[in-house]
Amino acid sequence: MPPQTLGEVRVWAPAAASMSMAAGVVGAPAASFPMTRRTGGWWQLDEEPGAIDAPIADVRYGFSIDGGPVRPDPRSVRQPEGVHEMSALFSVDESLWTDADWTGRDARGAVIYELHLGTFTPAGTLDSAIERLDHLVDLGVDLVELMPVNAFNGTHNWGYDGVGWYAVQETYGGPAALARFVDACHAKGLGVVLDVVYNHLGPSGNYLPDFGPYLSEGTTSWGSSVNLSGPDSDEVRAFLAGTALRWFTEFHIDGLRLDAVHALADHRAVHILEELAAATDALSAELGRPLSLIAESDLNDPRMFLPRSSGGLGLAAQWDDDIHHAIHSLVSGERQGYYADFGGFDCLAKVLTGGFFHDGTYSSFRRRCHGRPIPTDRVPASSLLAYTCTHDQVGNRAIGDRPSANLDGGQLAIKATLILLSPFTPMLFMGEEWAAGTPFQFFTSHPEPELGRATAEGRKSEFAEHGWDSDDVPDPQDPETFERSKLDWSEPTRPDHARVLGFYRSLITLRKTEPALHDPAFTSVDAEFDEAAGWFAMHRGEWSVVCVPGDAPVTLPWPLDVALAWEQPEAGISPGHNVIVGRRVS
Repeated sequence: MPPQTLGEVRVWAPAAASMSMAAGVVGAPAASFPMTRRTGGWWQLDEEPGAIDAPIADVRYGFSIDGGPVRPDPRSVRQPEGVHEMSALFSVDESLWTDADWTGRDARGAVIYELHLGTFTPAGTLDSAIERLDHLVDLGVDLVELMPVNAFNGTHNWGYDGVGWYAVQETYGGPAALARFVDACHAKGLGVVLDVVYNHLGPSGNYLPDFGPYLSEGTTSWGSSVNLSGPDSDEVRAFLAGTALRWFTEFHIDGLRLDAVHALADHRAVHILEELAAATDALSAELGRPLSLIAESDLNDPRMFLPRSSGGLGLAAQWDDDIHHAIHSLVSGERQGYYADFGGFDCLAKVLTGGFFHDGTYSSFRRRCHGRPIPTDRVPASSLLAYTCTHDQVGNRAIGDRPSANLDGGQLAIKATLILLSPFTPMLFMGEEWAAGTPFQFFTSHPEPELGRATAEGRKSEFAEHGWDSDDVPDPQDPETFERSKLDWSEPTRPDHARVLGFYRSLITLRKTEPALHDPAFTSVDAEFDEAAGWFAMHRGEWSVVCVPGDAPVTLPWPLDVALAWEQPEAGISPGHNVIVGRRVS
């Protein structure tokens, strides 16, 4: 439980010679209270400050290290006035919860829906997102995955610049709104996965180094690494694990998506991911409901999701970009950058039956061999998340264009069918289910002019190196870039969008009602193709998914009792850009 009073607040600052707490009522001058050093470099007040007579919600506090400026609490659970200001105490009102009967939802095999709170609805808040949950229920979603909600400086960004790991961004509604959102999801049978970032901290408002050795000398692509294996790293690891487990207990979260775990610099014998997975499994047993850890990793290393008893780290699942690349490059024809090795029918067959394309093979993008094979007899295919697009695969394009901006309905249908009827755990990105016409662009709101300017210039120069005119690349600091990225909820009622939405709903219904189509075993899927003839088939038991990615009509390789098709075949001939799902007729 978080501290209920100022006297319960503790702070770790092992190198500090003195520490004081500044505390008072919001809007009034704060008083200073000396703190006493405890064992292990921890500091705490000797007694509750009696001079503050106000409701706890109106109280603000911070710390002064060795007489320096007041800093917010590294474990602050709420930053009402922003990440540079003083902290507030907060605990979830237990009377809010109505989910006593919620038994949880394992991420593996679920239909997951990734969304960004700021652009999911016009208001961009947790409470406004509740109003759209019925849409997700009708679609057939099982778990809602929120992009990061940790406190950051500014009013909007993707969430990966968070600096308050224990706090919820106030512009989304703060921690009370997160609790309301989770409870509302559970009431509708939806679980909640929270995207969390433990590999780096944002560039503005990170005061952790003032308190102790939270960061290491190493760096990631986004900033300094977290100190996971250097001197004094025991407390840093406990800090990380504490925030992770807190989402499960205090906020009833069902799973965590761990951002870019390949950037976690940990050289200990027991990796932080293994430690966190063991603690999560123990908490799951205690709470009596499944709790899932999902890694984002580009290592193509099955040890991520292998059981600890088999030498793995024991996470539930991981994102699998190889599946995305294989499907997207085949359907779209794109071969630039990391798509260079993908695009063939044989490549798609390999990922559908083995999970990774690069499983020890040469990666031309990396200019080295990459990955290792998945022991498909020891783990389910549902340990891998598959998707037609994600915030990365859309937002990291120069103009944030979705597949629907470049592909027709039949091509989108092929991608969706391969994902939703595969043995993997399918994940959708908000709006794809109706072929949203709005982009999802890279946006920031750094209040510091120099930081905002550097971010914008860096974004434009990055794509200029790949031939883009810098004027065509949206300025992430321009508020219009953020506004353009918001979903248009009038689109699903329009005929073309409604047709795509109906197709997605039918696919998810098929997946959930036909046992062969939600079998999570690698052995449940087989692939067959004739690249010259222009067809690719994914077999699931007696079911076949026949894809025609090219323009030309194709004679179906065998008769099908068609259950679903983007365009119905006539006399055994399918038009191009089409997908047909049905039982094979003997």
